[in-house]
Amino acid sequence: MSDEVFEFVEGTRPILISMPHNGVQIPQEQLPLMTESAKAMVDTDWYLDQLYQFAVDNGCYLINPKYSRYVIDLNRPQDDQNLYPGQDTTELCPTTQFDTQPIYQANQKPTDSEISLRIEKYWRPYHQKLRTTLDQMKKNFGAALLFEAHSIKSVVPRFFDGKLPDFNFGDYNHNSCSKKLIDQITNWCPQGFSKVVNGRFKGGYITRAYGHPEKNVHAIQLELSQATYMDEAKLVYEAKKAEQVLPRLKEMFDIFYRFSENSQNDKT
Repeated sequence: MSDEVFEFVEGTRPILISMPHNGVQIPQEQLPLMTESAKAMVDTDWYLDQLYQFAVDNGCYLINPKYSRYVIDLNRPQDDQNLYPGQDTTELCPTTQFDTQPIYQANQKPTDSEISLRIEKYWRPYHQKLRTTLDQMKKNFGAALLFEAHSIKSVVPRFFDGKLPDFNFGDYNHNSCSKKLIDQITNWCPQGFSKVVNGRFKGGYITRAYGHPEKNVHAIQLELSQATYMDEAKLVYEAKKAEQVLPRLKEMFDIFYRFSENSQNDKT
């Protein structure tokens, strides 16, 4: 099943995979306004649909946008409030790339009215589908787990010093998912890879807005270093690298499967 602005796959398990920065389309009317470097969309969370196909094949739900985060960032609140006060972050409709280069040519940044149009066309449908899907999962299964799938360059000086860990988990400082789940993730050691929990990314808007563990609706975010499965310079998927990290991702999903199965009859 697909929609005009996102792909949706209905699953058989109470796990929804959301990958809000995986889209790579740019509306034709926006392209002439953008800089040449921005058209490469280097800040995309590349190839996540390919990387997590195994989980969809195993019954997880999927929502995957078609349009780039440079059009609108689906993981920001529609009022564009800064999720990390005091830190440098990109906007709801970003105007700069992660390396601070401009996305738009001079005097071509989106106006307030254009931003409102993008919210209605791209942001709102995605979030409505998130909400209705989680509600339906909770009704059908008694529980729901939202996995926010993200990836990022291993080195992003604008946001962090040095090289990022390979696995960067966030649960909004233990507010968006069960302590049982985050304890399991904290204790899990992905062999051959580094990991941190709430040490870099604490979860974006989607994790914070939709995770309600007190209602048995849980949300957890993973920012996976792109060095684990890509040639970061060429922006291409590297099968040999992916073969090393995929077993660890499958281990992670085994934790999710067991947790979701055990949570279905848990009313707290």
